Formats: sequence, C-alpha cells, structure tokens
Amino acid sequence: MAKTKKSAPKSAGSDLLENPEVLAEQLSRTEEFLEKNKNVVFGIGGFIAVIIAGYILFNYYTSSQNEAAQREMFQAVYYFEADSLGKALNGDGNSYGFLEIIEEFPLTEAANLSQFYTGNIYLKLGDFEGAIRYFNEFSSSDYLVQGRAYSLIGDAYAELGQYGDAISSYEKAISYYPNKEFTPVYLTKAAVVYEADGQLDEALRCYKQILDDYPQSAEQRDAKKHKARIEGIL
Repeated sequence: MAKTKKSAPKSAGSDLLENPEVLAEQLSRTEEFLEKNKNVVFGIGGFIAVIIAGYILFNYYTSSQNEAAQREMFQAVYYFEADSLGKALNGDGNSYGFLEIIEEFPLTEAANLSQFYTGNIYLKLGDFEGAIRYFNEFSSSDYLVQGRAYSLIGDAYAELGQYGDAISSYEKAISYYPNKEFTPVYLTKAAVVYEADGQLDEALRCYKQILDDYPQSAEQRDAKKHKARIEGIL
C-alpha cells in the first residue's frame, strides 16, 4: 500500500501571506503596539536620527577645519625648514604658527602633526620637557614618523639625564616596525645611553643586534668597534 506524503507544515510567514485574516490580525497588533508605545518608538527614532546627523556634521566640520589648518600649516613648515624656529612656532603676524594651529584647529590631523613639529622645535631650543610633552601628544600610523617620535623623546630624556626613561623610549622606537633605515640608529642611541647608565651588557647587546640584523647599515662599522671595546672592558 502506497504511503501518502504528508504535507509540510506551513510556516507562520506562509499563514500571513495566504490568510488575510491572520495578516489583518497581525497588522492590528502592530498598530496597537505602536499606539501604546509611540513616545518610546519616536524617542528612539529621534535619538538615532540625532546621532546620524551629529556624525555627518562632525565629519564635515573636521574635514573643513583640517583643510583650513593645512593651508595655515604650509607657511609654518616653510619657516621650520628655513630654521626660523620662532616664526614656525608662533607665526609671523599673518600666518599661524604651530602653537596656534594646535589651539585653533583641535582634532585635526594638521594639529596632530603640529605637535610633532613643535616637539622638534622645543628639542632644538633646549626645552626638553616641552619637547617631551608635545611629542607625547603626537600619534601617527606612519611607522617611520611614529618611531622617530619615540626616538626624539628618548633624546630629550637623555639630555635631562633621565636615562631610564630615555632607554624606555629608545626601546619603543627599536621595536616599532623594525626597519633597516632607522632601527640601527635607534639601537646605537640606546647603546650609548645604556653605557652611560653603567649597563654594559645591554649596550653590548645593542651593538651585536646591529651587526647580526643590519650588517649592511651605515652604523655597523662603529658597532663593530664599540662591541670590541666593551667586550674588552667586560
């Protein structure tokens, strides 16, 4: 005797499509819910709309601010490269300097980059604490620039005789995206400060790392010389 196929059970969605009464009942429930909770529904909708509008306006504002800051920054960078550090920092009466860009255009990439330039200027002027402050405010996804910022912080700490902090900053630079162009320089700086701090083993480690990992670098010749000298002392 042949088995009769059982029809598959209808889903709730199929009922809604095929049965007008079920559909009408569901719509009625939805309308009733919306009527009872319309303040909450409208409140949530309004809140979401405010967030979206705020996000769009914020992006537009920061974009326009960054464009204006970039125009101002052009002259400041020119003064920096010409070694007119005072004008680069404070402006010339017509164009903004880096400090004014930081103050007038916060949250822009131009202001962020101005922190880096300002740190450099303070380092050149011998204001090492000021240099550290501005370098610490700077942040970049560019591995070369960020690594250099860590290294320059180390320079400032070394000038202040704060060898522990200098070493910590140099080690950040060394470990931040190691590369053949700059990492040997950072290792050399770290080795010098390690030796000044009496940590000859660590200085020797840095020189060995240059020779092992960066044998083609410009620093390898001095690294070989200082490695032999420290080994003689130890």
